Amino acid sequence: MLVSDAREMARQWVIEEGSGVPGFCGAYHAGSTSWLPGDAVLPATSDVDVMVVVSDPGPPGRHGKLIYRDVLLDVSYVPSDHLRSPDQVLGDYHLAGGFRTPSVIADPSGRLTSLQAAVSRDYARRAWVRRRCEQARGRVLGFLRSIDGSAPLHDQVTAWLFAAGVTTHVLLVAGLRNPTVRGRYVAVRELLADYGRLELHETLLGLLGCAAMSRERVARHLGALESVFDAAAAVIRTPFFFASDITDAARPVAIDGSRDLVERGLHREAVFWIAATSSRCQKVLHHDAPGEMEDRFGLAYRQLLGDLGIASFHDLRRRGEEVERLLPRLWDEAEAIMAANRSIV
Repeated sequence: MLVSDAREMARQWVIEEGSGVPGFCGAYHAGSTSWLPGDAVLPATSDVDVMVVVSDPGPPGRHGKLIYRDVLLDVSYVPSDHLRSPDQVLGDYHLAGGFRTPSVIADPSGRLTSLQAAVSRDYARRAWVRRRCEQARGRVLGFLRSIDGSAPLHDQVTAWLFAAGVTTHVLLVAGLRNPTVRGRYVAVRELLADYGRLELHETLLGLLGCAAMSRERVARHLGALESVFDAAAAVIRTPFFFASDITDAARPVAIDGSRDLVERGLHREAVFWIAATSSRCQKVLHHDAPGEMEDRFGLAYRQLLGDLGIASFHDLRRRGEEVERLLPRLWDEAEAIMAANRSIV
């Protein structure tokens, strides 16, 4: 299926279902497919992100991953208050990427179309690029500060993982690249190769603990993830914010997408999402299947953490300090990328 066809399916969903949610104000495309040309083939391991704008700050209905006419959509709700002005969007690296090119699906009032035009015009201005990089750097620190020694291990690991993982976003934003989620380490590798800075990629993988991890070892952890993913998908009941990511519908992204990276020799780059998804599955079992099932899959999870150099809260705190120590160098690299990027004005 072409990306243009998938976008049309997303538009049909908005017309038939999305437009009926309370407070509907419009919808637009975001995510990886918004960065692809319409005539590109939609990867089988990708979903189509649809942002539904609503007047109510609370989520009005079902959101997350769902299958519509054989297309996997990932639906999110955005309060209209988050899109009041171009400046508000330009300073937010998650929002700005959805408006850098024509992306509006539905716009009853015309506000989204005007907003998109304004954001697109100033998207590559240096002041706004730097502002978005600063926001990403702030998110790294936010995740580090959220590591709670009294929380279950999987929650501690998740906070550390995303602190380490958002370091890639600082660089991707500086290079006007898509700050993607699952494929962030692949994307940052390509960026750093383009700018002759591949040694920094090894440093980022080292922060994650997988720089020396073999393909065979990653494949083993992926196999363990398959088992716990299917078990978690069968028992999940608690409405976690990521609940739709642990479902049969989302399996092609979480499992097949990671397998694709391993088969392409990008096994180290696959570790981030394998570890993140494993931690989420452990959270599901902790809440919805405590006891025997949680214990049964806990061993493989601890082996994964062991390979990443994590056995305790002390380890996580030490590794968090390593992430924080890298931030000055990371910022210098982001500044160098911005200075060398001819698209930034």
